[in-house]
Amino acid sequence: MSADPAEPVYRNPVLDADWSDPDVIRVGDDFHLTASSFGRAPGLPLLHSRDLVNWTLVGHALQRLEPEAQFAVPRHDRGVWAPSLRHHDGRFWIFWGDPDQGIFQVNAPEIRGPWTRPHLVKAGKGLIDPCPLWDDETGEAYLVHAWAKSRSGVKNRLTGHRMHPHGTELLDEGKVIVDGDRIPGWFTLEGPKLYKHDGWFWILAPAGGVETGWQGAFRSRAFFGPYEEKVVLEQKDTDVNGPHQGGWVRTPSGEDWFLHFQQRGPYGRVVHLQPMRWDEDGGWPVIGDDGAPVAEHRRPDLPPQPPAAPATDDDFPGGRPGRQWQWTANPRDGWATHHSADGLRLTCVRTADAHDLRLLPNVLTQRLPGTPCSVEVDLRLDGTEPGARAGLAVLGDAYSWIGLRRGTDGTVHLVHRFAETAAEQERDAAPPRPAPDGRARLRVDIDAGARCRFSYDTGDGTGGGGFRPSGQVFAATPWRWVGALLGLVALAPTGQGHAGTATFTQFRIRIQEKRADR
Repeated sequence: MSADPAEPVYRNPVLDADWSDPDVIRVGDDFHLTASSFGRAPGLPLLHSRDLVNWTLVGHALQRLEPEAQFAVPRHDRGVWAPSLRHHDGRFWIFWGDPDQGIFQVNAPEIRGPWTRPHLVKAGKGLIDPCPLWDDETGEAYLVHAWAKSRSGVKNRLTGHRMHPHGTELLDEGKVIVDGDRIPGWFTLEGPKLYKHDGWFWILAPAGGVETGWQGAFRSRAFFGPYEEKVVLEQKDTDVNGPHQGGWVRTPSGEDWFLHFQQRGPYGRVVHLQPMRWDEDGGWPVIGDDGAPVAEHRRPDLPPQPPAAPATDDDFPGGRPGRQWQWTANPRDGWATHHSADGLRLTCVRTADAHDLRLLPNVLTQRLPGTPCSVEVDLRLDGTEPGARAGLAVLGDAYSWIGLRRGTDGTVHLVHRFAETAAEQERDAAPPRPAPDGRARLRVDIDAGARCRFSYDTGDGTGGGGFRPSGQVFAATPWRWVGALLGLVALAPTGQGHAGTATFTQFRIRIQEKRADR
């Protein structure tokens, strides 16, 4: 999933997983990217690159969502929507909209932090997709945002504000500076990114919806308008549906590039890199191949970098999960135990919602790769409570998981369970099978179209060709706004006292059908 620097071209997507609503900046020779994280914690992922093609995950800017009580349970379609990343006055800044609370901001002296706690810049329902701009020529600061109709009853328009240069508050009530209802054929205008270039205020903003929409550009000599518009990227005759919502960045040599997402169903929103230039006649940005997304292109004029991609594998040294993992809600103390060896030791958390993994905050997740792959992990169930269970899941509006469960007689069985989208509780995907040692190597083979085939080995725990298939093929499904997730979970029914633990080791993801290097 990384790009060979010896190749003269790269191939899209450059981030082949659900890095939704990306925004990008350059500081010196370093490129930084953040993305939506919705209700998962930690949130606001921070990615780094030196060549715009190879990216690594270096941390998160938001350790816990606030107010904490609201995110003590999963809120898959709430939380952090479409952040904007900027660098100003020696600090990194991220603004985002929480559709139920308003516009927040965090900042830090370095990309790895320490980041401030969230500051509410403007309270209100339906305020989403904010982007700030500090105008170095005048010293003025501005902010633009979109609207979520589900909360405000309003959409398809962009509102502009003057902002205090400290980034802590807005200085007016705001004015609609782009009304999509007044532009023939435009709908669901959102995701604005605000820039100053060549004497113009520029807003790069998508419209038309994530499945079939396009990327627009708006320009005006004055921040509050009037703006003229142009479509600068759309699907045309390519297979990249709805190419839009992202950010513009310029390299040290003066090349322009645009990073945006493509909605791919259960895989979520994968990230593409497009060449960009400014038309000499009209002065508008030209993105991709004359406004069509490119599948491959000459690499950016940047020093070659070693192949890299956000981490997936994990041995959990010291019992600590790697940066790629996020909980489905704000974590609580005691869910994972730190220790001196390798392996993730999860507490079998007692819950009244053991019948439905979608309701649990204590599921540790990472993104589903966008290419066919196999996922494996070793599991040992130490929980002694009848009903204690743990396993490997593919989570979405529907889900399926395979793992171990202790019975009322104290024996451990291999179980495979699933729940359909409309079902309120799970049921067996295959009959339980004995797992006398309380151990199993679990596996999910994920084919094209996110079709998942589950298997297991309850022998010596190393696989060794001993995998046996379990159940029918399961088609992964997304959540609202979020692609399907891989999850590790341990739980137990309600009751008194400690229900024990489950230990996961050697988590591995292997790409099955590797494309030519990007």
